[in-house]
Amino acid sequence: MSAAIPATVPSTPAASPQGNDSLKIILIVVAAIVVLGILGIGTLAFVVRRIAHNSHIQNNKDGNVRVETPFGTVQSTNNPEEAARNLGIDPYPGARVLHGNSATIGGMHTVTAQFESDDSVDKVAAFYSSKLPNARVNTKDQNHCTIVFTDKKNIVTINIAPEGNKSQINITTVTGKNLTGDNSSD
Repeated sequence: MSAAIPATVPSTPAASPQGNDSLKIILIVVAAIVVLGILGIGTLAFVVRRIAHNSHIQNNKDGNVRVETPFGTVQSTNNPEEAARNLGIDPYPGARVLHGNSATIGGMHTVTAQFESDDSVDKVAAFYSSKLPNARVNTKDQNHCTIVFTDKKNIVTINIAPEGNKSQINITTVTGKNLTGDNSSD
């Protein structure tokens, strides 16, 4: 008698639990990224809505515009006296204001005004050089002149250029707390 050899059936390996764990981890990471993205977009929409809600625009009859935001105020003016007063430096005598604007953001006040004069660039440059004898930068080339004056709380930039037979004067002043980073006392 011969012994019967039992037939062997090839066995299939059991499904690896590691494959399911990896898939779960990937799905959790993707879900977390999606949730964070939705929260970020919602927060951004909320902040933009609050800024828009708290911003105000005023158009005055004289053509001046004032925009107030939570970050500061931006204002434009056509009034030469107002532009000159806000600059903190005398405008060139007899110069006509072309436009001006000012902005106050976070304790820093910036004013820009553009003037026009019938006098030459050299004459206008001499006037401002005498007003700002301690200017750190005073450059001149081919009828253009730039004067830059800085101190602890102010930066004044004056650009003078020919415009036809007139001189165009652009003045920008920035006033704030310790703009130059100089820690020495005044």
